[in-house]
Amino acid sequence: MNVIIIEDEKPAARRLARLLADLDLEVSTMLHSVDESIEWFQNNPHPDLIFLDIQLSDGLSFEIFDVVDVKSAIIFTTAYDEYALQAFKLNSIDYLLKPIDDEELESAVKKYRNFKPESRKISVDFNDIKNLLVNPLEREYKKRFTVKVGQHLKIINADEVECFYSENKGTYAATSDGRNYLLDTTLEQLEEELSPKVFFRISRKFYVNINHIGDIISYTNSRLQIKLKRFNEQEIIVSRERVKDFKLWLE
Repeated sequence: MNVIIIEDEKPAARRLARLLADLDLEVSTMLHSVDESIEWFQNNPHPDLIFLDIQLSDGLSFEIFDVVDVKSAIIFTTAYDEYALQAFKLNSIDYLLKPIDDEELESAVKKYRNFKPESRKISVDFNDIKNLLVNPLEREYKKRFTVKVGQHLKIINADEVECFYSENKGTYAATSDGRNYLLDTTLEQLEEELSPKVFFRISRKFYVNINHIGDIISYTNSRLQIKLKRFNEQEIIVSRERVKDFKLWLE
């Protein structure tokens, strides 16, 4: 099986290649930009499977398909919110949200391997997908939470929360009045419930509100440190794998 990776972050591409090697998939080529990919497809046989990042250094990877009729199955690797990606499923495309999870990658590869040979060429309307990315589907996001404080129930508005964080197997909301409340949920569930325009998962431990960021500071190993306006009980660090997507989210 001929597999290639198109990903502008070379460390991320190398990590994905290592994960695929553990699944007995050898990556033959790694490409890092739209222009490089177009030139490669014009001069090489098309692979069986492409792992494709959406946001490349010189534009959206969809621009490749405006020039080249790619005859390959595609698994997208992306940081875009899953609700903006429903067209991927409609077109029988699989996708992996960054940072890529080992088990989800294995599941995606199994899905590809289970395709019948004649179905491996996937017909995609990339214009529909691009429109969804530019104009995400409108949906209602969670605006408040109910927490138990002693014998009382307290209502917390989402816009009052500076960050959500996990600690000792619990999930907490840190609010702008300096209080921390234990929630009956997980950060993974919150990612599905809160507006991606306002909240961003910067690491496995923290999920921050853009309206409560006071400062952003360069940190070791190409990471970033976030200072919130009130919460200062722990260091809040943007993981290296999420720095690029975090910067895009800020814009």
